[in-house]
Amino acid sequence: MPSLLPPRAAVLTVSAVLLSTVLAGCGDDAQGEDVTRQELSWKACPAPNEAQGGGTPPSPLPDDGEWQCATMKAPLDWDDPKGDTIGLELIRVRTTGAENERIGSLIFNFGGPGGSGVTSLPAFAEGYETLRTRYDLVSFDPRGVGRSDPVICENDQQLDAYFQQDGTPDDAAERTQLLDSTTDFNDACEQNSGKILPHVRTTDAARDLDLMRQVLGDGKLHYFGISYGTELGGVYAHLFPERVGRAVFDAVVDPTQNAEQGSLGQAKGFQLALDNFAEDCVSKTDECPIGDSAQDVKDRIARLLDDLDRKPIEGIFPRQLTQTAATSGILQALYSKDLWEFLTDGLEEAYDGNGSTLMLLSDSMNGRSENGEYDNSTAAFTAISCADAKPRYDAAYVERRLPEFRAASPLFGDSLAWGMIGCTDWAVPGAADHPDVSAPSAAPILVVGNTGDPATPYEGARAMVNALGKGVGVELTYRGQGHGAYDSENKCVQGAVNGYLLDGKVPPAGTVCT
Repeated sequence: MPSLLPPRAAVLTVSAVLLSTVLAGCGDDAQGEDVTRQELSWKACPAPNEAQGGGTPPSPLPDDGEWQCATMKAPLDWDDPKGDTIGLELIRVRTTGAENERIGSLIFNFGGPGGSGVTSLPAFAEGYETLRTRYDLVSFDPRGVGRSDPVICENDQQLDAYFQQDGTPDDAAERTQLLDSTTDFNDACEQNSGKILPHVRTTDAARDLDLMRQVLGDGKLHYFGISYGTELGGVYAHLFPERVGRAVFDAVVDPTQNAEQGSLGQAKGFQLALDNFAEDCVSKTDECPIGDSAQDVKDRIARLLDDLDRKPIEGIFPRQLTQTAATSGILQALYSKDLWEFLTDGLEEAYDGNGSTLMLLSDSMNGRSENGEYDNSTAAFTAISCADAKPRYDAAYVERRLPEFRAASPLFGDSLAWGMIGCTDWAVPGAADHPDVSAPSAAPILVVGNTGDPATPYEGARAMVNALGKGVGVELTYRGQGHGAYDSENKCVQGAVNGYLLDGKVPPAGTVCT
């Protein structure tokens, strides 16, 4: 499932169309309107716009299930619920089951924060066909994302230049360049999207979820949250515990950690995934083309990154593969075991001076399409993360923390440590050290952790269970690889999740799937 690694900062295309949409959406003069009484106008979905990543309209499902889209009005400021509104884009496909077997809508959030649910749900929907037998499948672009009044920062050309620079500075000049470009990016976000920036916190999105539940006609929220979607679901459960229906959290964010602890946890998680990748390569019957042993694989990658720091190689013309881009490409491939063969190919090519495959993986991480346009996922990620997280870290603090990050991951520690400066000059203060997900009176929530998950390490599942409160979180463990568990197609995991969502059968706490 898609999920974004915290970037140092992010930039995004500014088009006149998108900018006018943002300004118009935030200024909707619907004052006095009761948004809970609105009726959605469902229509055939348009092609994704630039902020959603572009492309073609979603294709019908194999049973001719047609995708429908609608725009839901929500208050810009939930403290002023009858003031200005913004538009939130929704997508759905109707259930295949009989009306008397329909439970309601199952709402998905696929993570980020900053990922477009309107594009993600059609991409993964065939894997949820069993759930569609009793639910309409629904997803959405959260506020600030995609078609939902996207956060706008800098443009495509600026983004290309930004991701070419050194994200792990080795001297004062590189450090100054990184800090200056981060400040420039943050200033651009404030200039272009200042009105919406204070209103993209996870608590705002949770209130949007409850409005969505009401407008869709459901008495309870039935929910499938993945990665950051588990944090959103946990915040919803805290705010509206009595309205939680059947809910599943997969690839679980640790709600007890602050931003620094989360980044350090990811350093450990991606290092574990790299270790597993290297062991897998050398364990195959055929010779591993990128190393004679697992340690040799990792040593050669480290030398490659050091060489790229001094001298980039040919990437995708006219861009070169830098150390920063190569690191992003490697991280992207570690999200899923299905991408390990592409990582092997990309490394083998890079050792021969060709960085095109690693750059393609890096572009995927950064939301860059083949035509050079960027979606707004990284801009939205930064806006939501900085509005949520109270801590602000400066360069001096990062430098003091580098030894611990390097100990957690010799390869990725520097990159993840320097990523903490992204919110330093942000225009909006952060809300809290970490989210509150306590929901002692909520219905059971199935919490699924993957022991090999690099982006949301396994320990987060237990932390979420404990934070939700006694009798709410039900932990299920998957001993696998990659980010998330349900989409691994493991029959044990899918059986437990389907059994709860479809039949209300809660699996025994502590169930382990292999």
